[in-house]
Amino acid sequence: MSLYYVQKFLYELNRSEQVQAAFRADATATVESFVSEGADLSEEEVAALVMPDIGKLFHLGCNGQILMHFAAFHQIEWQDYLQRMRDGIDEHGPVREGVYAMTGYEGTDAHSTALGQNSAVGQQNTNGDR
Repeated sequence: MSLYYVQKFLYELNRSEQVQAAFRADATATVESFVSEGADLSEEEVAALVMPDIGKLFHLGCNGQILMHFAAFHQIEWQDYLQRMRDGIDEHGPVREGVYAMTGYEGTDAHSTALGQNSAVGQQNTNGDR
């Protein structure tokens, strides 16, 4: 697994209209072309990029700033993007690599629990506040 190359691909996709057009035309071929040029991506990473699986990419350690542009490219609304990251933690476990792993980030539910807050969006806390 190479988080560097996953994020490099996302960076190029986020910045290059040519790469975006190629990805829209054939996502698999675009990612495989990146691999054939020397990027060390696992099958898991390729599948997450092609799908796109925001939750898996977040679990793998992708930076949220890079990932949010990838989500926007796929017309994923902000709240759905955030939920997909939460779902990725729930489904795949804590972030494996990168800055979020170094800080011990385990997801919004774990963070909310540690703060004594309810984790469900819109759920009331013990004071009746939202």
